[in-house]
Amino acid sequence: MLGAALLVLFLFFLSQPILGNLQKEHKWIKAGLLNQMFWYHMFFGLVYWTYSQFNRSDSIMYHASYKHYTNWFDAFVPGTLFIEWINYPFAKWLGFNYDMMMFFSAWVGFWGFVYFYLFMKENLRFNPKFEGWDAITIFMFLPNMHFWTASLGKGAYIFAGLAFLTYGLSWPQKRIFHIALGSFICYMIRPHILFAVLIGMGVGFVLGREKVPLYQKYAVVIFAIGMSVYVYEDLLVFLGYDPNNVVASFEEESALNRGRLQTSGSGVDMGSYSMPMKLFTFWFRPLFIDSPNVIGLVVSMENALYIYMFSRIVNKDFLKYIRIAPAMVKMSAVVFISISLSMTFVMSNLGIIIRQKSQIMYFMLFVIVAFMDWQKTTRIKKRGEIFNRIVEEERRRLAEAGV
Repeated sequence: MLGAALLVLFLFFLSQPILGNLQKEHKWIKAGLLNQMFWYHMFFGLVYWTYSQFNRSDSIMYHASYKHYTNWFDAFVPGTLFIEWINYPFAKWLGFNYDMMMFFSAWVGFWGFVYFYLFMKENLRFNPKFEGWDAITIFMFLPNMHFWTASLGKGAYIFAGLAFLTYGLSWPQKRIFHIALGSFICYMIRPHILFAVLIGMGVGFVLGREKVPLYQKYAVVIFAIGMSVYVYEDLLVFLGYDPNNVVASFEEESALNRGRLQTSGSGVDMGSYSMPMKLFTFWFRPLFIDSPNVIGLVVSMENALYIYMFSRIVNKDFLKYIRIAPAMVKMSAVVFISISLSMTFVMSNLGIIIRQKSQIMYFMLFVIVAFMDWQKTTRIKKRGEIFNRIVEEERRRLAEAGV
């Protein structure tokens, strides 16, 4: 554990110049907040490490996997093996033990929070509040989000990859590196998530309200379609579907997955649920009445916050807003809905649901706070119009009175 402690200190100091460069680019960044986030996330790295000592964890298998390879690139395959490919040089060549690899992976997950924070902040005009607290800051410290992204596994890396990709898409002309890195990580770990982001990106840029040249919009759409076509067959094979009979193989694989997940002790029979109930289960369960353990109770509190935030868009103005929303809002909505729909067909275990939804909840939270931001902007604009009208009427009255 001493080696892990020294590694955490090294990673903290290694992070400082990177955060400093980000602060130069984004003057509104509070470096102190991001450093607090670092230590908070490392605390959850310790929590997960403790959890893994008493519970089955794939992280142990991932770390030991380097012993089974004679060539590093034998594991360079999309899916689970990619995590073993990442682990190999650290464990084999640098001698990282299990503890060190866990905290290194937690550090990777930390950058996911940094770049999701940057993405949200730079796309909002105001700081939306929740009971007087900055909503974005609250989102960045949700415990379930940190727990599942603070260990050696797919969670930390796919979360970071999504954050890099989303941040890059906010300004694609200047962030090609972030787009390339995020796309690579997403494709190598979960190709279907990259597929959803590409579709969302195409929809967002075509329907977004931004005034950009038409050729740029079509260039983005063509790129998204081209990449989608490129990964389509690999995606189907990765998911276990037959490219020549997608519908039948999808139904068969979904039924098998539901059966496997239900046998793990916290299963729910989502196969018999209606679509609204499936989505409710995926987004908001477990609640306090069906929490399977202490982790479930903590997640229930987080889910209560999600329910409250979702209630903010049960508003007739939301439909008006989403029609005129910027590209990034539309992209986030498409990504969230498409991945949620696909996962409800194969998820039937609350433990897996808790873990999987942590990868995409920030997309919907961003849509919600962007809507709140638009509402505040609209209120300020209306007050300004009323004030200007009152001033104009007063000037006209004084002019008529000869004053």
